[in-house]
Amino acid sequence: MAIAEQVDLASYCLETARKAKRASRALAAVSGAVRNHWLRESAAALRASIEPILAANQLDLAAAPSYGLTDAAIDRLKLTPARIEDIAIGLEQVAALPDPLGEIIESSIRPSGIDVQKVRCPLGVVFFIYESRPNVTADAAAICLKSGNAVILRGGKEALHSSQAIVSILVEVADRTGIPAGALQLVDTTDRAAVGHFLKLDGEIDVAIPRGGEGLIRRVVEEARMPVIKHFNGNCHVYVDQYADLAIATKVTINSKCHRLGVCNAAESLLVHQDVAAAFLPMIAPALTDRGIELRGCEATRQIVPTAKPATDEDFFTEYLGPIISIKVVASLEAAIEHINHYGSKHTDAIITRDLAASRKFAVEVDSAAVMINASTRFNDGFQFGLGAEIGISTDKFHARGPCGLKELTTYKYVVYGEGQIRE
Repeated sequence: MAIAEQVDLASYCLETARKAKRASRALAAVSGAVRNHWLRESAAALRASIEPILAANQLDLAAAPSYGLTDAAIDRLKLTPARIEDIAIGLEQVAALPDPLGEIIESSIRPSGIDVQKVRCPLGVVFFIYESRPNVTADAAAICLKSGNAVILRGGKEALHSSQAIVSILVEVADRTGIPAGALQLVDTTDRAAVGHFLKLDGEIDVAIPRGGEGLIRRVVEEARMPVIKHFNGNCHVYVDQYADLAIATKVTINSKCHRLGVCNAAESLLVHQDVAAAFLPMIAPALTDRGIELRGCEATRQIVPTAKPATDEDFFTEYLGPIISIKVVASLEAAIEHINHYGSKHTDAIITRDLAASRKFAVEVDSAAVMINASTRFNDGFQFGLGAEIGISTDKFHARGPCGLKELTTYKYVVYGEGQIRE
């Protein structure tokens, strides 16, 4: 890239971020009624624009093979009238959620007479980087603006036309409903260097949120000068306990693995207590292989299911995002917990058991953002948790963990009321 082009790109990124910063200050003062009106009007506008959105999406789908996208990635990229309707419903669901801004989290009257209030407020400017997910464009815009944050969207080139079509509609509605100019911006260059420029602008951008492959997320973490909310991968487990209902275990395992393969909350590893392995593995193995899933198992697994391929240590660390699952027979609940904490990604892990003590121990000792008891790992999702659209799932412990909804995109300030008190 020529020096002049580098300077121009850096200037473009800086001006975009400054515009977002100005908008964020104005947006913090915009009423919840105005933000909700924008969401509902945007939902209606999307429904009225199905044809141009689908036409833009077809351009992306036509180019997908040249980008080397997998079938799972192309599925995530594809829009249909039903998926556009789901996007519109998502905006309406966010509009129906309580406004987090201005919430008094705590308050107390101190001996001096001052009233100390801890009040929820926006983070400011969110830089959101994501890959091949045009529906996420609307989700991120909705959740950021509803929580009072300006957002800079940097989608992948694979979904560029789809994202442009969606954002143009959302911005047009924003302009006529009282949302400050610059509160919602889509980066209009696919130059990867732009991401690096934005990640240096910690004076203008308050938080970066990457959503995509592990390579993208690690790049953001390495280069960002501002805080990052992220998860690297989703190596999720289902553990079938010795006290499991095997019918429930079969149903949950199939759903966790097969419902959608290329998502971060899909199960990648199955752990089975040795006391039920001989009964359960012959049930679950054909159910998975009939659905096109390749089995890779430990030696104890292969003694029961000879068709399973040998699993390596690397297999137990792997997020496949595809039709493969690793299987291990474990000697105890403690061994299952140790395995998950060693090989897992702190994302989502499930136990199938009828034993209350086992479920409690699993919930306390598994170090993951979400722990499921007799339920599919696929439920770790903002919609399913009642958060409305999510902007991602965090495996961090500071500042947000699990699905990041409205409250996870806020911070707080202390507001103190007095009547002339001075400190003695």
